[in-house]
Amino acid sequence: MDVILLKDVKTLGVEGAVVHVKPGFARNYLLPQGLAAVSTPDRLKSAETAKRRRLEQDRKAREEADALKRRLESRPLTFTLNVGDDGAPFGSVSVHDLADALAREGHPVEKRLIQLEQPLKTLGAFEVAVRLRPDVVATLKVLVMKA
Repeated sequence: MDVILLKDVKTLGVEGAVVHVKPGFARNYLLPQGLAAVSTPDRLKSAETAKRRRLEQDRKAREEADALKRRLESRPLTFTLNVGDDGAPFGSVSVHDLADALAREGHPVEKRLIQLEQPLKTLGAFEVAVRLRPDVVATLKVLVMKA
């Protein structure tokens, strides 16, 4: 039996895909859960239209992510930390600080997209990955300097 997936199904495929499944699986699981619909010529046509629309939206989102990546990589972010008598800095630069600095520069990025395992607790230059999309990762240059 051919069905059109209405939502992504991990073992079968992505939304809009036409897949061949056993009738019992479609009747007892996919159709009642609202994960698929029986394949008809009208539904195939509308699924193809939805697929083209989704591909266009994905292309636009990728272009926007690439433009944001270029802007993020164009200039470094600079942070200053107070330093004690022994030369050790007080405080650190965290994901929250990076997200706030990016927002102030007009590049609002969600904190969860910034891939910083540990806060930056030393002076120097660092590179921090920002995953804008699964296929677009920007490398953010961060300078931590003495105040």
